[in-house]
Amino acid sequence: MFINDVEQCDWIRQKFETPGVMKFSNDEKRTLLARLVRSTRFEDFLARKWSSEKRFGLEGCEVMIPSLKTIIDKSSEMGIEHVIMGMPHRGRLNVLANVIRKELEQIFCQFDPKLEAADEGSGDVKYHLGMYHERINRTTNKNITLSLVANPSHLEAVDPVVQGKTKAEQFYRGDTEGKKVMSILVHGDAAFAGQGVVYETFHLSDLPSYTTNGTIHVVVNNQVCYRRRGHNEMDEPMFTQPLMYKQIHKQVPVLKKYADKLIADGTVTLQEFEEEIAKYDKICEEAYTRSKDNKILHIKHWLDSPWPGFFNLDGEPKSMTCPPTGIPGDMLTHIGNVASSVPLEGFKIHGGLSRILKGRLEMTKNRVVDWALGEYMAFGSLLKEGIHVRLSGQDVERGTFSHRHHVLHDQDVDKRTCVPMNHLWEEQAPYTVCNSSLSEYGVLGFELGFAMSSPNALVCWEAQFGDFHNTAQCIIDQFISSGQAKWVRHNGIILLLPHGMEGMGPEHSSARPERFLQMSNEDPDAFPQYDEDFEVSQLYDCNWIVVNCSTPASYFHVLRRQILLPFRKPLIIFTPKSLLRHPEAKSSFDEMVSGTSFRRVIPEENAAAESPGEVKRVIFCTGKVYYDLVRERKNQDLEKEVAITRLEQISPFPFDLLKEEIEKYAKADLVWCQEEHKNIGYYDYVKPRFRTIVNHTRPIWYVGREPAAAPATGNKNTHLVSLRRFLDTAFNLEAFEGKMF
Repeated sequence: MFINDVEQCDWIRQKFETPGVMKFSNDEKRTLLARLVRSTRFEDFLARKWSSEKRFGLEGCEVMIPSLKTIIDKSSEMGIEHVIMGMPHRGRLNVLANVIRKELEQIFCQFDPKLEAADEGSGDVKYHLGMYHERINRTTNKNITLSLVANPSHLEAVDPVVQGKTKAEQFYRGDTEGKKVMSILVHGDAAFAGQGVVYETFHLSDLPSYTTNGTIHVVVNNQVCYRRRGHNEMDEPMFTQPLMYKQIHKQVPVLKKYADKLIADGTVTLQEFEEEIAKYDKICEEAYTRSKDNKILHIKHWLDSPWPGFFNLDGEPKSMTCPPTGIPGDMLTHIGNVASSVPLEGFKIHGGLSRILKGRLEMTKNRVVDWALGEYMAFGSLLKEGIHVRLSGQDVERGTFSHRHHVLHDQDVDKRTCVPMNHLWEEQAPYTVCNSSLSEYGVLGFELGFAMSSPNALVCWEAQFGDFHNTAQCIIDQFISSGQAKWVRHNGIILLLPHGMEGMGPEHSSARPERFLQMSNEDPDAFPQYDEDFEVSQLYDCNWIVVNCSTPASYFHVLRRQILLPFRKPLIIFTPKSLLRHPEAKSSFDEMVSGTSFRRVIPEENAAAESPGEVKRVIFCTGKVYYDLVRERKNQDLEKEVAITRLEQISPFPFDLLKEEIEKYAKADLVWCQEEHKNIGYYDYVKPRFRTIVNHTRPIWYVGREPAAAPATGNKNTHLVSLRRFLDTAFNLEAFEGKMF
């Protein structure tokens, strides 16, 4: 219908829609009628019981239900064991009831405003919820699993999520050709044509690490398939489409048309038809009565990705502790040696890469790591423990900054590659590192779906530059930040966002930490009660974790902690650019061996810490600016007067450790220093929390760049001048004297 040439349209009709080609047996006709009865009477039942509630009903497109059921029947017959579906809100309740076969009482209880949910989290409107159901397909008598992925109102946003989840299910089953797991995407016609993420999702279809080997797309034409009650049941469509809706009100429903035809040709009797209607109406009424039971309103009944065995039977973590994340020194050495080698014989690498590998070998001998090697250590150790690691994004194989080089390319043989990470151990889990298409929205949605499938995988999406997540904001806002609260969906996806003011211009500087921190669900004005399990319980209560690691060891530990925690939370990491090769940004094996763990705060450990009573200023900071501050402190010979404390984890906020630091330096000025502009970055997040720690009794001074509309200057000289200015302020020990708090 989108082709503007009538002749072409007619040609397609003749090829696909020749009358009489489809021949149904009498049994098939009766099955189709029964399915139409359920599809139609379900909508009628909702309209009778909840006439003033939005339902986004399927009136005018009731035939979609038997269509989907026929697709699933045929797929089951051909060997499909798991069907993963994504769809918009129109018709979702009907699909849940009559395709997925969700218990009707579970659907109906969602309409009762008097029932109170017994779960944590905010929940979501009923026509956004997902579902997972294993059952027997009555047509084939085979087991089949059906998943409908929860999604928000944002049209088509669920498409790449479904593809990622499908890919993961195929990957873990070894289904390389998509013969056991498949996806179905339902679209509205306008959204299918108008939403860019549809194309971004199609664009992944033939990439080796993203293909799902085909998807069935069902496009609903919302004009022919009339919506008898308008866009939703609260609308009055006659306001704007009077002539169309006069025609719609005259339409005879498809169930009556089809039933009349079958009765006329003797396939069914009027009595059989009426009995089919009465039978389903009775099913609905009985379910309606059961739906009044308070005990059944649990959002946990709407999980679209259960993780068998990961949580307790009540859905809670099996413990609230996290073991140390360090690993034995000999394992670090082994990984370092493999990371410095070319495991395939006769494989010629680039001369520049030879120097990089020699550098890694030298670091391994000296028991130190840089950022890239620290990442290698984390990934490699998890692979040994049977954890699948997947790293995806634009240019992740080499790394945007040419630091990673996880895929080696033979300089003499075209397309011959080697991934040393897959040659670490005899019985290791597989490592997937894959350059994505030039897409953020689609690819991040895909990786989210992949991470949804199993808790025993480390799934990372790396933005080429941190601000590239801008075009994936819908996935971040609707799925990652709020997914657990809305859909009880734990997800351990990691976002790697290169961040730092390097004088390189407004784009590619800021990963917009303020956005992630603003969406953190932590109360800035409440000082938490803490005990020995505080770190883990605080992580359990948050909606996501935000870190800015200043050392490779921190990065190593936070990656491993992501898997060793007894639950899963999204992890946002602001990763470095210049620190990738900074001579000071290295970590010793001693910081990564068995017994060591991630340090949420790295306190001052040099001269100032030895005589805290003499310290005049404590500068709190996070990330790369620490190295600028340390260099400037040395230049000004203020190592005894100024202490510098790093926040490695920003959210949840390390209230307990910072309280110790502040009390240690009782006479010192307290300063927050950041390289970002004042209205950008961390300041608005940390300020009220520091004030809560000191109970508003001591000022927390700001040092950094002035507020600005753009996240960074495009002029190198201006960048250096502003850097110089805030470093001078940071170490001017009289800067805040006499000023009002």
